[in-house]
Amino acid sequence: MAGRWRSGGWRALLCLPLVGTFTLTALGGCAPAPAPDDPEGRDGRAVQRLLDQRAAAVRERDADAFLATVDRGSARYVAEQRRVFRQMSAVPLRSWTYRLVRTGGFTPAPVGGRSLAAQVELRYRLTGYDTAPVVSAQYLTLARRGGRWYVASDNGVVDGKRGTEQLWDQGTVDVVRGAHSLVLGVGQERRVLRAVAGIADRAVPALGRVWPHEWAGRVVVEVPDSLDRMAALLGASADGYRGIAAVTTGEVGGTGDEAPADRVIVNPEAYQVLGDFGRRVVITHETAHVATRTATSAATPLWLSEGFADWVGYRTPGRTPRQVAPELTDAVVAGQLPTSLPRDDDFRFGSDPDRLSRAYEQGWLACRLIADRWGEKKLVDFYRTVGRASKRSGAVESALRKVLGVSLTEFTVLWRKYVATELG
Repeated sequence: MAGRWRSGGWRALLCLPLVGTFTLTALGGCAPAPAPDDPEGRDGRAVQRLLDQRAAAVRERDADAFLATVDRGSARYVAEQRRVFRQMSAVPLRSWTYRLVRTGGFTPAPVGGRSLAAQVELRYRLTGYDTAPVVSAQYLTLARRGGRWYVASDNGVVDGKRGTEQLWDQGTVDVVRGAHSLVLGVGQERRVLRAVAGIADRAVPALGRVWPHEWAGRVVVEVPDSLDRMAALLGASADGYRGIAAVTTGEVGGTGDEAPADRVIVNPEAYQVLGDFGRRVVITHETAHVATRTATSAATPLWLSEGFADWVGYRTPGRTPRQVAPELTDAVVAGQLPTSLPRDDDFRFGSDPDRLSRAYEQGWLACRLIADRWGEKKLVDFYRTVGRASKRSGAVESALRKVLGVSLTEFTVLWRKYVATELG
């Protein structure tokens, strides 16, 4: 089974439109949308007050106050908002805030008044687990009636894209708390969620044994009820995640409030066909991404971040290199020894699955070589040194010389020999 499924890599939690220059085609055409306070300063402040009221209602679990922020012009939307509020009742919230990012032009509302499109940033933390907030973009349609603003829809579109779903948008969230984990599930039996929590509870101390640096020491796992639902949480197409057992969301680098919280999101359709060993590898792999997030940067190549996560996942005895790397083994036996370390493009989801598996296997063996030849501490030092580089170009080469005392050419020669020896 190994080599036929993969854990995922990093997925950006924030859409690019939240930062930098961008076009809001659904919020007023190709011209830049006016900022909340310019020129509609009064309306911008009024909208922010509405969002503050809505956030307070969520934090205080006040359904009536929450529904008071919803436009009554659509009975269907009111019913939907009532249902979503109820579906998240078990989620342990530490904080929940909205920030109005910008607004678009005014248009007539369907039944009198006027409506306003708005881009909103949701930030929330889970009690006891998040040291930094989850940050998510929402695109709302607001309606003004009787001198007040109300939320009329959360299905706005920006540049052809919609806001990313949260788990409670998909159904009632069931919560299982572990010693080091919090598992949130929709449409799953509690025994399944408890099993995931049990694996995550073993994965966290496993990371502590090889990654001695500071991290949260806990993990939040989301288990939706289908591949399609998983893709919706990621704001992506399901086709790119078939056979991907789990992914980790979050922004690499940063500390504290400068980096959003991590989420491990399980693809139940791929995860459920794995045996116990495969499930342990998947959750441990993703936990490694959570632990190393602040040491991972744009300078870190995917062969290193994915290879390290696989190295942690496969440290448990029980599988030979040929069993762990079947696709690469077949290539080596056929005389197709890789000539260079895999590129980031080789890890692209939705590409040739055999090529994707070989890329993971090559990265795993590169990290395994470092641990075997120079020691586990040197592997961790190498990882952190690469991540501290200011840019990708030259980062690996410099870290190889500084930490391991070899050039990239020398390391590649050693790695190719190692691959041939282990798999040939």
